[in-house]
Amino acid sequence: MKPNSLQTASTKAKTRVLIAAPSLDILGGQSRQAALLLEWLNRENDWCASFVPHNPRLPGALRLLQRIKYVRTVVTSLWYWALLLIRVRQCDLVHVFSASYYSYLLSVMPALFIARLYGKKSVLNYHSGEAEDHLKNWRLTAAPTMKWADAIVVQTGYLQSVFAKFGLKAKIIHSAVNLSQFVFQQRKPLQPVFLSNRLHEPLYNIGCILRAFDLIQRRFPEARLIVAGDGSERANLEALAAELRLKGVEFIGRVEYKDMPRLYDSADIYLNATNLDNLPSSILESYAAGLPVVTTNAGGIPYILRHEETGFLVELNDHEAMAGNCIRLLEDQLLAEKIVTQALRECPKYTFEIEREAWLGQYKTLFERELLAEDASTSLTAAER
Repeated sequence: MKPNSLQTASTKAKTRVLIAAPSLDILGGQSRQAALLLEWLNRENDWCASFVPHNPRLPGALRLLQRIKYVRTVVTSLWYWALLLIRVRQCDLVHVFSASYYSYLLSVMPALFIARLYGKKSVLNYHSGEAEDHLKNWRLTAAPTMKWADAIVVQTGYLQSVFAKFGLKAKIIHSAVNLSQFVFQQRKPLQPVFLSNRLHEPLYNIGCILRAFDLIQRRFPEARLIVAGDGSERANLEALAAELRLKGVEFIGRVEYKDMPRLYDSADIYLNATNLDNLPSSILESYAAGLPVVTTNAGGIPYILRHEETGFLVELNDHEAMAGNCIRLLEDQLLAEKIVTQALRECPKYTFEIEREAWLGQYKTLFERELLAEDASTSLTAAER
């Protein structure tokens, strides 16, 4: 006897999602998003999720090989690919987080290929602001292999437009900001206390912030700058601060994500001078915490920040414009209040509930397409008979 719909629903197996992303031990946007997806999916009645890191630790004594330069890349990649061959077979859908260049080549392309090999659904979740350069200069391994994915998802309209240039259709799902962690505060009056919390790498151009702060301090000698984060450029940045004879600059090193709300509470204005970006969560976190933002107009930033409405945009490497807008905020408190109030209204677009529902909808759409294709094939076969 054919089972009724109630029996079918009660015995239905959960849809298994395998998430491939940077290790959850890494403090970064992709790993945080992967952790949230794992949590959300494993709360659902119809879904369950497991995780495979792009950079897995080797078992036992083999882990010593990961301490050797170059050898580390080879053995880690081989182990990751082996895990994919085992784990993808056991799932229904593979959700792959993606950066650009070699990270895509070694971590993302194999996952998409193995999903295709096993006939599994796959989602390419691309995060990097370097997408255009990647697609343009890696023609053989970028766009052609991205077409293996059943869906491409990006965070902003900026990346969506970049992918469209190369004939790739991408859907936008905004990344969430944990609004419950941040408490909005209206700074009255706004004080010359500035915050930077990007990685100390050339891409993020923190030197531009130091040069802007030099100009700000000439107008406000009591100004302070908190520089959080770490990276290969830290020594050079500390040397630049000394060369400029800056006072009130504090390099505090890496800050754990759980301590970020307290960090934002300690400052009044957020500075971001990146040369390339997609959707920096630090800007959205500043919105939630009540810090006015002065930032470069790199990549996708103009898609989340409107000049003189929710913050200030300056051209790349323009420390004079950055300083000028900071001084303008400090000298026009009504403008600062208007900016942070309007920025706060943007935050509901980036709630966990909206992102969660968007991902579940995306997953369901993939399987609905498959069912429709099967139904159409069945109808065609019956008609031929």
